[in-house]
Amino acid sequence: MVEKQEENENTLIEGEIETNLTDTHGATETGSTVAEEILEEVAQLREQVVELTAQSKEYLDGWQRARADFANYKKRIEREQAETYRMAAASVLKRFLEVLDDLDLALANKPEQGGAEDFSNGIELIRQKLLLIMENEGITKMDVDGMEFDPNLHEAISSEDSPDHDSGEIIAVVKNGYMVGDKVLRPAVVRVAK
Repeated sequence: MVEKQEENENTLIEGEIETNLTDTHGATETGSTVAEEILEEVAQLREQVVELTAQSKEYLDGWQRARADFANYKKRIEREQAETYRMAAASVLKRFLEVLDDLDLALANKPEQGGAEDFSNGIELIRQKLLLIMENEGITKMDVDGMEFDPNLHEAISSEDSPDHDSGEIIAVVKNGYMVGDKVLRPAVVRVAK
């Protein structure tokens, strides 16, 4: 049944070709000339298909590259904005580090006698609240006890002899240092063993 349909289609196509091949005077061209023209036209159409396919692939590749570039650009801008926000917040909070140092000094020297215990507890609560705000903004205190001196993280104010410490080891912290992520917000001010 499929073969009969193909034969019918071929007969119809051949009839159309003969009709199209009749010139204005009603004469029929020879079969070989017609076949050559049809093959030439088919070859031209195939070339166009190949060219258009290549062009569409080129456009698709360009579109995909542009889309990937835009996605990368968007991610980079988001990272830069987050970093800018973090550094701006750190810059503002850096001003409060001196206040935190003063609170630490006040708590270290609180009076043992009298009714100052409630007052010192209030100062301790204020200090804890300030530390919590700083931690929420990504600011962390450096832990430098027993570390070797690192000029990228520490600022030495003195170099002293110490039988209990190795040369270059931090003896004491004068002012705490703070980090924002992996960047130094304020270096730790330290005393170093000779």
